[in-house]
Amino acid sequence: MYVDKKRKRWPGPVLALAVILTVVCVCRYAFPVSGRDMDEESTRAVKAAVERCALQCYVVEGAYPASLDYLVENYGLQINEKEFYVSYDIFASNVPPAVKVISRS
Repeated sequence: MYVDKKRKRWPGPVLALAVILTVVCVCRYAFPVSGRDMDEESTRAVKAAVERCALQCYVVEGAYPASLDYLVENYGLQINEKEFYVSYDIFASNVPPAVKVISRS
C-alpha cells in the first residue's frame, strides 16, 4: 500500500504554526496587563511604607511627623522620587496624614 509522505507531514507544520501564533497572541495581551498590575502594586507598597513610618513615628514620639522629609531623615524611609510622586498632607499632629502616591510612569 502506498502512503503519501507529503500529505502525512502537512498537519504538523500547520499545527506548530497555530501553536506559535496562539502563544504570541497570549503573551502580547497578557504582559502589558501584568506590567500595569506591578505598577499599581508598587504604588500601594510605597503608600503603605509611608503610612507605616508615620505610624511608627507617632508611637515613638507621640505625634505624626510634620513632613515627609522627617521620615526620610529619622526613620530610614526611602522613596524613588524618579518613579513616584508622594503627597503627604498633615492636618494635626494627632491625626494620621493623608498620603497619596502617584506613579510618574
